[in-house]
Amino acid sequence: MPIIYRYILKEIIKFSGIVLGVVTGIYLAVDFFEKIDNFLEAKVAISKAFLFFILKTPFIIAQVLPLALLLAVLIVFCIMIKNNEMIALKSGGVSLFYILKPVLLLGLFFTLFLFIISEVVVPVTTERANRIWLTDVKKKNTLLSKEKNVWIKGVSSITHIKYYDPAINTAFGITIHNFDENFRLIKRIDAKKGLFKEDKWFFYDVLEQNLTEKDKKRRIKFSAEKEKMLNLMPEDLKQVIKKSEEMSFLELFAYINKIEEEGYDAEKYRVDLYAKIAFPFVCFIMCLTGSGIALKGDAKEAMPVKIAIGIGTAFLYWVFYSFCVSLGYGRMLPPVIAVCITNIIFLCLGGYLLLNAD
Repeated sequence: MPIIYRYILKEIIKFSGIVLGVVTGIYLAVDFFEKIDNFLEAKVAISKAFLFFILKTPFIIAQVLPLALLLAVLIVFCIMIKNNEMIALKSGGVSLFYILKPVLLLGLFFTLFLFIISEVVVPVTTERANRIWLTDVKKKNTLLSKEKNVWIKGVSSITHIKYYDPAINTAFGITIHNFDENFRLIKRIDAKKGLFKEDKWFFYDVLEQNLTEKDKKRRIKFSAEKEKMLNLMPEDLKQVIKKSEEMSFLELFAYINKIEEEGYDAEKYRVDLYAKIAFPFVCFIMCLTGSGIALKGDAKEAMPVKIAIGIGTAFLYWVFYSFCVSLGYGRMLPPVIAVCITNIIFLCLGGYLLLNAD
């Protein structure tokens, strides 16, 4: 490997590590002081509290890594320009593409790295962290299977929800079992759908079975619509259902096929599925865009300005990406377009900046 390549790669990796460590540390510190009171009130062991924050670290790293790469590329190239190293290279006949080659290859490497940790590490650690938060801190008596079947244990009841769509606050395949003090089943309610509106749950296509005290027989009653008091808010269901970031690509793909075969809408999860492939490419895009920002204009006297522009560009990417993904959730954009359009736009922006670089 040429010396200049080793030098550029070493400096970018060094500054990436520094930025990643600082930003991740700040994120964890803010999250720690925000949630430590909840752990203390729930009387959770300090060791488990620290385990919770350690388990959240891979997810934070996966979110912060593109920003760290962008700032590292900006800092390294601005320092090289300030020290006249870039002029020396150009004077020696070194082309701009030759200088950018290791940076772009590093961007592709981190794209693959981000995809791997998002598939292998993040789902496992995020699920365990969420489980600690729900069971030990929030004291939720819930059981969650990989197929997103949610079981909720109450004082004298057990509720099963086959599928919950958080986009429309609708639960499907609801079964509520009520028991007496001897744990004998005295009432069962089955509903095809439950919709939360006007701060209440409304069940549709309801089949109700009651055990009579006199003859010990079951009476069956059918209702097209029934208002039902359910001690469970949509926010609670959103917390207990297994989220897309807790599943790998193959697991999410299998789940989408399963719920679509059962007749449920999986548009939101299909957006998340495509995002698992599209999002890691942000590492390459940030390396490209950061190079374009650093090499355009007079970076020798404007390094803080370049860094500010880079941070603003990263912020603009997150806002626009989140906006497009929301449009995908709302079925206003096809899933593939919703997750790819931001990458395409910023890829073109990075290419344009490099074409006009000095």
